Amino acid sequence: MEYVYASMLLHKAGKKITEESVAKVLEAAGVKTDTTRTKALVSALETVNIDEAIKTAAPVAAAAAPTAATPGAKPGKEEKKEKEKKEEKEEVAGLGALFG
Repeated sequence: MEYVYASMLLHKAGKKITEESVAKVLEAAGVKTDTTRTKALVSALETVNIDEAIKTAAPVAAAAAPTAATPGAKPGKEEKKEKEKKEEKEEVAGLGALFG
């Protein structure tokens, strides 16, 4: 995923997406680069209109975003339980990063 992020950053900055530029961005972020993955990404992006892909993906991302609760409204018991379960899972997942 970091390779895609590097490409998007380069695109946003108006820079050409090349193997060298992607590698430089990744190295600056402290990511060890894999030349095969870099070549594959650059090759795949040659035929992609990134601006169009972003426009197409934006409505999907907006639709997937959760809606905010009404200010002052109190969550029900089920919502509280779901929130607690989610927080517990996130906490456990965060601890897994320490060992992985």
